[in-house]
Amino acid sequence: MLLLDEPTAGMTHEDVERVVALIRRIRKGRTILMVEHNLSVVEGLCDAITVLTRGRVLAEGDYATVSKHPEVITAYLGAEHV
Repeated sequence: MLLLDEPTAGMTHEDVERVVALIRRIRKGRTILMVEHNLSVVEGLCDAITVLTRGRVLAEGDYATVSKHPEVITAYLGAEHV
């Protein structure tokens, strides 16, 4: 298992692309647990997503499912976005 904590934090767009490409290359046959707040990285890399807030699981599933979940939107974008 490979654990990654914010692997693209503070990087330029070009560096993010390089890191994402590296993760794609090494992920075959491996389990990768990643904490990441860059949603484009999450969308492009993650097969399964678990969204947590205050130690509680809000939603689990693929990006399309989780990104539309009302509690996730409220927690991360605010109630006016629901």
